[in-house]
Amino acid sequence: QVQLVESGGGLVQAGDSLRLSCAASGLIFRRYVMGWFRQAPGKEREFVATINASGSTTYYADSVKGRFTISRDNAKNTVYLQMNSLKSDDTAVYYCATSIATMFRAPDYNYWGQGTQVTVSS
Repeated sequence: QVQLVESGGGLVQAGDSLRLSCAASGLIFRRYVMGWFRQAPGKEREFVATINASGSTTYYADSVKGRFTISRDNAKNTVYLQMNSLKSDDTAVYYCATSIATMFRAPDYNYWGQGTQVTVSS
């Protein structure tokens, strides 16, 4: 079955960087759009970034544009989220997910990982 496993979260200070990874199995990874979402306590899950199947096109939420970079390695079935200049507002559980087309809403993604916690202290 399809499995998405996130890693790389942790506790950092404001201004620090983290790189999240999401390893996929059970699907033809190179055929899928991949997205990162996040959910803070008491808030809805929100779009962070997405990358098309080939890795040639990316989109970002305005709140992370210029600070976060999404990338993928189709040979390793892995998508990454490089997060720089982290702020306390970035504190959330981060999830990767798959989609068959470029989408920006969580309901449009079909498979999800279990999430990884990112905590940014100010």
